[in-house]
Formats: sequence, structure tokens, C-alpha cells
Amino acid sequence: MGETTYARERDAEKALSLIEAKLITGDWTDPQRAKVKLGDYANKWIAERTNLRPRTVEIYKGLLKRYIGPHLGVMPIGKLDTAAIREWRVLLLGNGVGQSEVAKAYRFLRAVLMTAADDQIIPRNPCRIRGAGEEKPEERPVLTVAKVFELADLMPERLRALVLLATFASLRWGEVAALRRMDLDLTARTVSVRQQHVELDTGELLVGPPKSRAGARTVAIPEAISGALRDHLNQFTAPEADALIFTGSRGGILRRSNFRRAAKWDKSTKKIGSPGLHFHDLRHTGNTIAASSGASLKDLMQRMGHDSVRAALIYQHSTAEADRKIADAMNAKITKDANGSSKKILRTS
Repeated sequence: MGETTYARERDAEKALSLIEAKLITGDWTDPQRAKVKLGDYANKWIAERTNLRPRTVEIYKGLLKRYIGPHLGVMPIGKLDTAAIREWRVLLLGNGVGQSEVAKAYRFLRAVLMTAADDQIIPRNPCRIRGAGEEKPEERPVLTVAKVFELADLMPERLRALVLLATFASLRWGEVAALRRMDLDLTARTVSVRQQHVELDTGELLVGPPKSRAGARTVAIPEAISGALRDHLNQFTAPEADALIFTGSRGGILRRSNFRRAAKWDKSTKKIGSPGLHFHDLRHTGNTIAASSGASLKDLMQRMGHDSVRAALIYQHSTAEADRKIADAMNAKITKDANGSSKKILRTS
């Protein structure tokens, strides 16, 4: 605590009483610690969270370096207020930074400053802008089943089954790339997700547990793709139980960049009429098909590997809306084309 000299004893006693009152109510903050620069505090915040995944650390450091540090990094943490945060956010958006990226940066900053408030460095978190941390991602395409098979048929033979499995088992890239022979049970028609590959921006590839606790799961496979998977195992997968199912052309670990190049991804997706399709859209397609089956929220969450109900609810809501449109279209056609007998039915129903 910094020292302050007062001219009169009465003033010193009053200041002391105010500090004691704040200590009792929990509103006291340390003025010396509040002088620390935001950039330094944020870096320390990241370093102290030893349970963060390497990819998460990389993302946080990137947000700090690109968006927060250049504008707010040198500011004393105690000088930050909601107005400064609002100006920073508007500046990023005005400079053409995407809304989703700004939302990510805002959420990271809010988490950092929440810790500062908990540590009594600042009186309260200044990140108080309603909706600033919410992402509004663009609507991603959903392929028809026919288009999925069309895309798979454009792949080199050793990658055809990968596209089918990623789609119809709703797998992430890191999950499907890490699958081993023992994870695939074609008799039971299941695939078990036990680990994932994570590629860092540095090029380093890490093998670790799935994205979340719910990510470790066993997913049922449609019988229609069992033959393609069996053929793949026979032709392209080594016989050992721990052999990677999908590999590069020389048998090594399959990286995302190598896959895109071998698959001629941009050319292939354009050929099926879906230019700009992301690999993750295959999972999105699989999730949409699963939701349309009428599966329960709990079952959807398990299949998708989500701890939160939010994503599963989105797919359920999307399916419900689509079903309502179908019913409305049917109703319009019935009303328009109804003959005498059906009009009678409509009047009495």
C-alpha cells in the first residue's frame, strides 16, 4: 500500500476510516498494483493458467498481440473504464476486423479483467458492453447426402472414406486425423474418439485428449459407409491395432494442409457446386442430418461431443424450423389444390 502524507491528523484518520470501510465491504483496491500495464498483466494471466491447452494459449496470445496490445497494452490497468473499452471495440470494427474476431478478443479481455477485479486490483470489470462477446457466425452450407458422396468420389481413393466418416460420424478434423485401427469397430459399426491432433501455428503437431470431456465418445456409423471403411482398412491402413487409419501418401501423419493439397479441395468443392466449403462443414452437415432424425437433445450432445446444450439446441431449432416450412408448404398446396371433398375436410378439421 502506498504512503500518503496528510497535513492534519483528522484528515489522515478520515482516509484510514474510508480504507477500512472498503476493506470490510470488499471494495478496496490496491492503487500500486493498479499501475501495472494491461499487456503485462494479460501475459501473466495466460502464464498462470497452467491447465490451458497449447492451442488455447496460442489463440489468447494471438488476440493479445493483434488486437489488444497495440491499443490498450500500455495502459495502466486501473485507468481502463467502460468508455475506453467501447472506443477500442469500435476502432477494431472500423479497421475491418471481423465481428467474430472482435468478440473473441473482447471475451478474452473480459476474462483477464474479471481476474483483476477478483484480485482487488480494480473495483469492477469495465467490460460491460451488452452483446459485445457474442459471435454471429455466417450461416454455413449443408450438403445433401448425394453431394457428400459426390465430393467423396472426387477424392483420391485413400481419402474417400475420410470424407464419408467425418461427415456421417460428425467428426472434427483433429479427431478423424488421430483415429487408429482399434478405434473403428465395423462389426458393431462404431467409431471411438479417444484423442485428437492439434496443429499449432508454428507447425508443431500435438497429440492429446479430445477438445472437451464430452469429446471422448463412441459414435454409431451408418451401415451404408461400412463397405468404404472396410475397403480403406484393407488397402491403406497398417495391420497393427494402433496404426493410424488415415495417413499421408508416405504413411506419415496426415496434416490438414497435405489433405487439402492431395484432395484438390478448392477444385473439388467448386465442382460439386459448393465453392468455399470448409472441411468443418462436413461435421456441420452430419450434425444437421442427425438432428433431422428426431434425436433427443441428450443424444445429439453425446454424438456431437459437446458439454454444452447450446450447439445441439441450434441444430434442433434449425430442424424444427425446416419442418415447419415443410408443413406450411404442404398446407398452402392443400388449400390451393383442394377439391370439394378436401374442402369439406378442411372446414370440419
